[in-house]
Parts: sequence; structure tokens; C-alpha cells
Amino acid sequence: MEATDFFSISFILSFLISSLRVSVPLIFASQAGLLSERSGIVQIGLEGFMLIGAFSAASFAHYYQSSYVGFGMAFLMGSFFSFLFSLFVIKFKADQIVIGTAFNLLIAGLIPFISKFLFNSTGSTPSLPIEIRLSVIPILLAFLAVILIHLWLYHFRSGYWVQFAGEHPETLLSAGVSVDKVRYICLALCGGVAALGGASLSLFLSSNYSPLMTGGRGFIALSAVILGKWKPIPTLLACLLFGILDALQIRLQGVIIGDFKIPVQWIQILPYLLTIIILAGLFGKSKAPAFLGKK
Repeated sequence: MEATDFFSISFILSFLISSLRVSVPLIFASQAGLLSERSGIVQIGLEGFMLIGAFSAASFAHYYQSSYVGFGMAFLMGSFFSFLFSLFVIKFKADQIVIGTAFNLLIAGLIPFISKFLFNSTGSTPSLPIEIRLSVIPILLAFLAVILIHLWLYHFRSGYWVQFAGEHPETLLSAGVSVDKVRYICLALCGGVAALGGASLSLFLSSNYSPLMTGGRGFIALSAVILGKWKPIPTLLACLLFGILDALQIRLQGVIIGDFKIPVQWIQILPYLLTIIILAGLFGKSKAPAFLGKK
């Protein structure tokens, strides 16, 4: 591809559509992480919840020949694993970062074992027919999730409870509201919504589950939460930025500027480089919820 092709209408439209498509898993995962962290729980486990969502969605969709069943079961499986996570960090007061990392490793190791039992393969699940794959629905649901979470946090009493759980939990206690119960609910929703991000990978952007197909998107989603300052709409915009970078690295592969062909590796590193920059605080410090990570 020549550099001049970037200015064609067809390329621009295709690029924008591609950017939106690849943003969908990040939108789900980032909104999930936002729910957890606004309630005061550090969420390193997004990568694991996305993985179990991707695998569950592809597996159930294959057995029932329905992507809708797969999508719904991904939510339930993500919520289940997130509930287990919540027992460790809320009930047993375990270190949130350590448990999140442990769940990422546990799920990544558990999936090949289950896959061997179900499909006699430790790799990919069977490919789904194109007619049962999801098309527009994940995009609509991702934006709907942003709207619903925004409305809940800022326009409903229970949403204010979530914010107080992460900022001033003692205020909730004095009002007779259980901080732990608020956090259990947020974490259950977190796991389910993050799993929908994984389901989008296997049912929307692909036709099956492949090992470790999340490719670090859980951590990119976490950096989007930080860049968006723990607010739903700015976090959505951060995800769209990452989506643009992801789509750009796909489109730029093979581009020739003059006699110079841009190395593929230079392009593929763009989303991850931005993630490192954000997590390192080089864009300025974002003010996290005051009680985030505290027991």
C-alpha cells in the first residue's frame, strides 16, 4: 500500500469502521474495570475475565449453535469467577493485586484443561458458521453499557453508594448501607461485563476461541480507565483512541513511504506503548478513588 492511499474515501470509511469494531472488547472491559475500581477494588483480573468470556462464549455457541446463548453464558461465567475473586479480596481481605494476577494465571491455565476435555484440544475451539456469528449487536451493547453505567453512577441512589464505597466507605456505614454488599454487586457485574468483552473477541471479531486471544487487552482497558479518570464517557473515548491505534497498526502493515517500508513490529507496538505511557503517569497523574485498594 502506498502512503497516498490513506487519503481515499474508501480507506477512511473502512478505517473508521475497523476502529469501532476493535474498540468493542476494550469498551466492555474498561467499563467493567471502572465499576470495580469506583467501588474501591483494584481490578488487575480483567484479562482473565475476558479470557473465560471468550472461551465460554465460543464453547456454548458451538454446542447450541447460537451466539446469543454464548454471549449470555459468557456473562454468567465471568460473574461466577468474579464472585470467587470477590470472596478473596472482600471476605478474606487478600491483596487485590496479587489475587487479580493469580486469577489471570489460573484462568489462562484452566482453559486448556477444559478445552482438552470438551474438544480434545488444548488450542482453539471449533470455528462457528458465519451465519450464527454476531454482527452489529456487540457494538450496540457496548455503547448501551456505557450509557447505563453512566446513568447508574450519577443518577441513582445505588450508584452514589458505589462512588461512596470507593471514596468514603465510612459514610455508607454511618448511613446503614453495607459497603461489602455494594462491592460484591459491583464485582459480579465487573466480571460479567468484562467477559462480554472476551465474548466479542470470539463471536464478533473472530469465529472461535484461540489461546490467549485477549493479547493484553485487559491491561489496555485498565489504562483506558486511568486515562478516562474513572468516568464512563471519558473512558469510552480513551477506548476509541486505543481502537484507532489498533486499527492503524493493522492498516499500516506493508505501507511504503518512498523507498522505506515501515517494519511491522514498529506498528504493532503502538497500542502497548501508549498503555505503558499512561500507566507510568507520563500523561499526568489521574486522581483515583480515595479508598481504591485499601482494606
